[in-house]
Amino acid sequence: MKKPNDNPADPFKKALAEATKVMANEPDLSVTYTVDPSGVSGDQVRLPQVSRRMTRDEVLLARGTADALALRLKYHDDGMHARYAPQQGMARDLYEAMETARCEAMGARDMPGTAGNIDAKIEHEARGKGYDQIKSSSDAPLPVAAGYLIRHLATGRDLPDAARNVMELWQGYIEQQAGDTLGDLNELLSDQQGFAKFARKVIEDLGYGDQLGDDPDQEEDQEDEAEEDSEEQPDPDSSGQDDSQDDEAEANPEQSQEEQQDMSEAQVSMDEMAEDELGEDVEMPDGEAPLEPPAPQPVSEADPDYSVFSTDFDEEIKAEELAEPVELERLRAYLDQQLEPLKGAVSRLANKLQRRLQAQQNRSWEFDLEEGILDAGRLARVVANPTTPLSFKVEKDTEFRDTVVTLLLDNSGSMRGRPISIAAICADVLARTLERCNVKVEILGFTTRAWKGGQSREAWLNEGRPQQPGRLNDLRHIIYKGADAPWRRSRDNLGLMMKEGLLKENIDGEALEWAHRRMIGRPEARKILMVISDGAPVDDSTLSVNPANYLEKHLRDVIAMVEKRRQVELLAIGIGHDVTRYYERAVTITDVEQLAGAMTEQLASLFDSDPRKRARVLGMRKVG
Repeated sequence: MKKPNDNPADPFKKALAEATKVMANEPDLSVTYTVDPSGVSGDQVRLPQVSRRMTRDEVLLARGTADALALRLKYHDDGMHARYAPQQGMARDLYEAMETARCEAMGARDMPGTAGNIDAKIEHEARGKGYDQIKSSSDAPLPVAAGYLIRHLATGRDLPDAARNVMELWQGYIEQQAGDTLGDLNELLSDQQGFAKFARKVIEDLGYGDQLGDDPDQEEDQEDEAEEDSEEQPDPDSSGQDDSQDDEAEANPEQSQEEQQDMSEAQVSMDEMAEDELGEDVEMPDGEAPLEPPAPQPVSEADPDYSVFSTDFDEEIKAEELAEPVELERLRAYLDQQLEPLKGAVSRLANKLQRRLQAQQNRSWEFDLEEGILDAGRLARVVANPTTPLSFKVEKDTEFRDTVVTLLLDNSGSMRGRPISIAAICADVLARTLERCNVKVEILGFTTRAWKGGQSREAWLNEGRPQQPGRLNDLRHIIYKGADAPWRRSRDNLGLMMKEGLLKENIDGEALEWAHRRMIGRPEARKILMVISDGAPVDDSTLSVNPANYLEKHLRDVIAMVEKRRQVELLAIGIGHDVTRYYERAVTITDVEQLAGAMTEQLASLFDSDPRKRARVLGMRKVG
């Protein structure tokens, strides 16, 4: 018998989970439904949440996502994929998109029922990203269009309208540049290695061959040839220079002995010098500097053991340098259009925050003093009774200290879509609100320059893959608005968060330390740092060659340092993830539309003069 509290979606979820396991041929898979981004991690599959109402869109999206991920598990080999994958840039994005399209096309061919489900998933994603509104190929992502075209050519199916719009904007160019190569598509679908070579050829035809890196097949041939050459190479002791030296020795034995003696003495001298330089107990004359250079400064103040393979490719960059002014203006217009329904609620919360801040800034006076400014309001008493002394007043200093607020926004790929849009508009409204209250605001973002390692990883590979290299990706720290920049000049910069391809990996610890360093150099008396993130730090390149908790441990160490120094008041808001396990003052929201309220309440509570109210909002058990 069905109980009143039973979730009507549970039977559907259970059936879909079992179907996913069967389709992927992975009976030990763990299937979960969550608000987190969908994907596969080890033996766990994350699918979109299905509510009790089980709307048609929810069901279609869940089925389409489940089919797509199951087909990826069934037809995709990670090792083979990584062998031929470009390391970075547009080439990497094209390669990934075409491989995803191959797996989905294989499913449509072998299991036709999956094609319609995946069409629904593609339509949902394409409309969510506004692909139906794009009019120019310069605004359409080439890798997405290439993936759509591969799927269309391999299956012969028409794409949903929004996806077809993006594909058609690039189709003519792709077929013109790579038409001869595309003719081999159908023969290679079931051969992942052959398809990987085909994808690399398409990438080269499209003009991105310089990003492909070395051909792995050619490297193997060169290694085989090198091994053969080493086997055939004669012993150096029996020929070449040694033979000529032997001949000279026989011709002039006296000269040979003298030269050998000189060489031996020189070698002994060099060995002694080396021992002196490397010795630990070498005595230095007074007043001379040591031979060794000073030890390098640690990368992180919070954890001296935290290491970075290379900082040569990291960048701290202003938002306006990542896009042309015209593009920023267009992205800002798109952001405003997308979030028009939310603006009213956010503005009301911002006004509430403004009223509370302005209440803290109101003047207050001390009355009935013997000196100060004459209190005209009490002159009537003197007129009524001339013996009454004059009354003076003095303005009290306000408790509202000079303040700066930094908003540090997670710009990782898992924030793509509605979370990053709402984070951007909330940061925008809060910046305007706080500026009206004479509170300076800085808006920062953090991500990486590449997926799964960039030039840092390439350098690591070229150096022979040393063990535990530390952080192995190129950081990108973005300044959307400086604390001293007026809001009107930075308004369009926030539209950059809508730019396709900007959001990648997230290395939270170094970003938090960067924001903290910027703040402690500010002259304001009070400094507030608010972090908005949707999960733990993740960078596949770093975590694949370091301990699994490497980035998470560093984040905890940085938080501990910031909270211990108390130069900056640290707050955090987690979107769909419990960040209270990292931050002492934190709140977790399950719906991104709650972000505006959480941000305003958190900030307003900091300016509340009642410590008990402050503690209730911030979730603190103890009142200082």
